[in-house]
Amino acid sequence: MRALISLSKLTRRLLPPLAAARAPLPLLLRHLHAESPPPPPHQAPPPIASRILQCELTPSADAEQDPEQPASDPDLDEFLELFVAALRPILTAAFPTHARPVLDEMLRLVAEAVMCRLTGVDPGDGAVELSDDLWAAVWEVSASVRDGMHRDRVRAELRDYLHCDEVKEMMRFAADVGIRGAMLRELRFKWAREKLEEVEFYRGLDDMRAQAEAAANPVAPPPPRLAALPQRKGEIKFKIHGLDLSDPTWAEVVERAAAAEAHFVPEEAKAVEGKAKKAEEKLLAVDPRKGDLVPAMEEWKEELRPKRVDWMALLERVKARNVELYLKIAEILLAEESFGATIRDYSKLIDLHSKANHVEDAERILGKMKEKGIAPDVLTSIILVHMYSKVGNLEQANQAFQSLKEEGFPPDMKLFTSMINAHLKSGDLKRAENLLQEMEKSLKPTKELYMDVIRAFAERGMTDGADRVKTKMLLAGFQPTLELFTSLIEAYGRTGHAGHASSLFDQMRMSGHVPDDRCIAGMIAAYMMMNKLDRALNFLLSLEKDGLKPGVKTNLVLLDWMSRLQLVQEAEQLVQKIRKAGEEPMEMHVFLADMYAKSRQEERARKSLKILEEKKKLLKADQFERIIGGLLEGGFMEEANKYFKMMKAHGFVPSATIEIGVKASFGVRGGVHPTGWHRG
Repeated sequence: MRALISLSKLTRRLLPPLAAARAPLPLLLRHLHAESPPPPPHQAPPPIASRILQCELTPSADAEQDPEQPASDPDLDEFLELFVAALRPILTAAFPTHARPVLDEMLRLVAEAVMCRLTGVDPGDGAVELSDDLWAAVWEVSASVRDGMHRDRVRAELRDYLHCDEVKEMMRFAADVGIRGAMLRELRFKWAREKLEEVEFYRGLDDMRAQAEAAANPVAPPPPRLAALPQRKGEIKFKIHGLDLSDPTWAEVVERAAAAEAHFVPEEAKAVEGKAKKAEEKLLAVDPRKGDLVPAMEEWKEELRPKRVDWMALLERVKARNVELYLKIAEILLAEESFGATIRDYSKLIDLHSKANHVEDAERILGKMKEKGIAPDVLTSIILVHMYSKVGNLEQANQAFQSLKEEGFPPDMKLFTSMINAHLKSGDLKRAENLLQEMEKSLKPTKELYMDVIRAFAERGMTDGADRVKTKMLLAGFQPTLELFTSLIEAYGRTGHAGHASSLFDQMRMSGHVPDDRCIAGMIAAYMMMNKLDRALNFLLSLEKDGLKPGVKTNLVLLDWMSRLQLVQEAEQLVQKIRKAGEEPMEMHVFLADMYAKSRQEERARKSLKILEEKKKLLKADQFERIIGGLLEGGFMEEANKYFKMMKAHGFVPSATIEIGVKASFGVRGGVHPTGWHRG
């Protein structure tokens, strides 16, 4: 008895008495996949066998029933079975030193008191009086048992309506109109729930009519069915299908089953109302760049007492309103204990920052993840590879790429493409070619990827690398295209290999490709590097016979050539052709400024220089070099010095020839003429 009374000190008060809690609850309009269990229906179907533990409090089904005894109540029997099963672990934890018979006797006394309270039977003078604290513990266990019974019964009833004829008919109609997959399943649960609501509505009307009839014709209450609990001998045992579930191991099985069930029926976020709603509006009104989010978040947390599901719901609402604010709040939540951040939360933030080119923010999140002792997994490494490749940080990209291969993850097409493009942008063409070769061992590169590598080699005049990649491309089964021939002709044109360029040009025409303006310009550039003007003119005449006329790019190459030869009249004729085409590229003024400066035509030179000064941000290093060289040769020292300073301001490093020429021009005796002409 002392042990029983001491149990009241270990319990806590949670719910009202079971008599009030047993009242039927209204059916909430909640989705079947909601995170909290659905409410119980008014009329309970037969109990679920997997949730009921058969104990000795229920008479055996095989035993003969005394005709003088009232019929047993299935709901009450089920409740007593679950109540005893739930109360036993509490007593075992509270009194670990007590023997099993003592605990069984305590269970019997508590169950007898509960039975008397439920049925209204007088317990008699010899009954044990339980304390208020012990009754609070009993109501807590009773409420949990009642919730479990309600949850199982409403699911069983919904399961029955999922297979009713009306729902099946609507399913067939939905399938006929083309609805499939998840949407069809959602509609099926929706129709079953609506059917259950309809039945509940008419069931409520029947109850109201029954209550009205009972009020009009009152009847005497039936005599109490049970005066005392049956006397039991030996230990209390629980059996299902012949299995003895009295072993404590089965309690662990039940806990694991409940944990697994939580994945299928996740928790539902709490409703945000009252002060919590005001705190959320205050949080949404904070400026993410200047304001402090912590006070508003703490106020919201204090009002709602949230779990992870509540934080996730808040993040979704914030993301719909302000993405920048969402990123700030999500980063703060990484350190929130009630949020329980996982590696997916870190990787998701890193991915969002990387897509927005916020590399510093992404690296900060990565640092926090490592401080928590969370090592980047495969998904995080993939995100880092794409991010660092996009910004050109080859060292970090290579580290993330190597970590993926060390973990045994085979890189896919996107990873290889990101790494190759990053090395192409940085100028590491050899490494890009090696990655392309490594990719060919497991994947087939695309034609566009081959062309990107060939184009990068061609732009730098590296004909050997371009030819190697071209051979790999042809062996991979891709046919040579006009773009391939043009890129190779341009590469040979930059190196002055007119013979190779000419043979490629003939091969291109034999393949059925019509040369475009860019291809013709590459051929003219090859002849210009070899200074073979006669062959270039014959080449153009042969094209004109075939109906091919030079375009803007070809005329620009010819203008470059004429300006270097100081053929002013011919160059001006080419300028007129370019302007008639409706274009006026910046390169044209670079060539004209160089030509007019060398021929000492000051007015025309200054006109081109004025246009170039307006577009100085677009000038490249070689163009600066050509302008300054022409000005120095023509005697425009002040203008040469001006463009020399402009070149250095843009971050370009002048060549030694240009730097010596500019410095030497100011060391000549007599200084510099104010108009720019050197005065000896």
